[in-house]
Amino acid sequence: MNRKAVLKKIKAAARARGLDFETRELTRHTAVQVGDTTRTLGRHNEIDDVTAGKFFDQFADELGGKGWWR
Repeated sequence: MNRKAVLKKIKAAARARGLDFETRELTRHTAVQVGDTTRTLGRHNEIDDVTAGKFFDQFADELGGKGWWR
């Protein structure tokens, strides 16, 4: 999955739920904050589908439960 698509999907889900979405560029990663949850995503152009799924699941509490992204 493309990195931009991962960020776009999280951003759209956050906006749909009325949550704040913010990204910050760190040294080798991008910090993604949705509501009170902050996680980091590597700066690779392509993110493996399994890795993207696990990254999405880290925001499950904020965005509607496990598997919200399917």
